[in-house]
Amino acid sequence: MFFNHIEAAPADPILGLTEAYKNDPNPNKINLGVGVYQNESGVTPVLDCVKQAEQKILVEETSKSYLPITGLPEYGRFVRELLFGEDSSIIRNQRAVTCHCPGGTGALRIGADFLKQQNVAACVWISDPTWANHYQIATAAGLKFERYPYYDKENHGLAFNAMLQTLEQAEEGDAVLLHACCHNPTGIDPTLEQWEQIADLLNRKHLLPFIDFAYQGFGHGIEEDAQGLRVIAARCPEMLIASSFSKNLGLYNERVGALTIVSSDPQTADRVLSQLKIAVRTAISNPPAHGEKIVTTVLGDAQLRARWEEELSQMRERIRAMRVLLASKLKDAGAGDFDFVVEQNGMFSFSGLNKEQVERLKKEFGIYIVGSGRICVAGINQRNIDALVSAIAAVVK
Repeated sequence: MFFNHIEAAPADPILGLTEAYKNDPNPNKINLGVGVYQNESGVTPVLDCVKQAEQKILVEETSKSYLPITGLPEYGRFVRELLFGEDSSIIRNQRAVTCHCPGGTGALRIGADFLKQQNVAACVWISDPTWANHYQIATAAGLKFERYPYYDKENHGLAFNAMLQTLEQAEEGDAVLLHACCHNPTGIDPTLEQWEQIADLLNRKHLLPFIDFAYQGFGHGIEEDAQGLRVIAARCPEMLIASSFSKNLGLYNERVGALTIVSSDPQTADRVLSQLKIAVRTAISNPPAHGEKIVTTVLGDAQLRARWEEELSQMRERIRAMRVLLASKLKDAGAGDFDFVVEQNGMFSFSGLNKEQVERLKKEFGIYIVGSGRICVAGINQRNIDALVSAIAAVVK
């Protein structure tokens, strides 16, 4: 037998938590583990702009033929404009190329494969903590990885000095993986001044930035969330960016992501694109079309674009409101000072709860969060927040 020796893999920590939640008979259970946006009703909605775009596509689409290997040209253009700004010299000088990948995860994997296959970098530095799949993607691509500290547990903030001191140990030619905004899992982002120091270090040590940009628009705004990336792009002539429309357009199951690579000149960019086409061809042949057409339809239509920005703002503001309300109610409940939650960005918050407290929340109250204490703030609403606050107050006292 060929397969009898294969051992069962451990359950994914996030998906396994969701499965446990589904099997819990507690009628008042709360799932704050999964990383998707939910509205006040606890639903992950299809955005109105997306519905309108799909109706337009249904009427106008005439073929289901393959897309180009790297996706539609206008898709790549829209991605680059969101990343760098419409008036960017990077775009004007044709230094960046983009390919559609299956979600942000696919973009990270294609990017990691590119680094390995083209002998660009052998080691990538990854924040500790980070989204767990970062480590697995680097390993699967054949890259070594090192960790740099990111979270200051005592102060519930960014361990900035330790981060810089550790990255000083990186060797010339190493890659550094950075979250552009809404850091997963901590929700803690560098300030603009800190981004400038990070960019200066990367440039001085000749390190290659590899930016994970999964949450553009979920922090402070579409333009505001790109500030760190643009600071780095102004100082570093080459970089990789893995971006995604899963969150900001709610296209989770359409798998709409992009890998953008910036080179020092257009001739190098052309050669990079030729190798990217081979990497994509051997991995997925060519990308799925429906989600990409939604993106190009929304971003290419002034009214749909305006509607998207309105809906994105509503999602961002709802999450921010839940942060403020959670911190306020926890303080009123005598659970301590959780004001740091308000300073964090995006869907996630490092709550400061330890594993024992997390386990108690699950067993005693049917509240499911990741063992690290990461809470998906988007899962909180007016119907469940009082029960959540009461439970947290019970386990921290």
